[in-house]
Amino acid sequence: MAKADTKTTIDADGLRYRSKTPGSPFTAAGAFGAATMSCFLCGKHRPRSQLKSRRLLGKAQFVCAPSCKEAEAAATAPKA
Repeated sequence: MAKADTKTTIDADGLRYRSKTPGSPFTAAGAFGAATMSCFLCGKHRPRSQLKSRRLLGKAQFVCAPSCKEAEAAATAPKA
């Protein structure tokens, strides 16, 4: 089943998409603006509290803490 093609036109006020909800799924509900960040190694979005800073390629990059495999296992583990 194919999705119906949505016709997009540019309105007078500059908006293009009528069906798209505004904003990003990664925005924070709080005042700081960055509730999640992507891990530099695996690319998955995680809360900032689950990331640590590591020096990679001469810059400080955020990566999963303690490792990407352990973070994925913790995220997919059934909650009791």
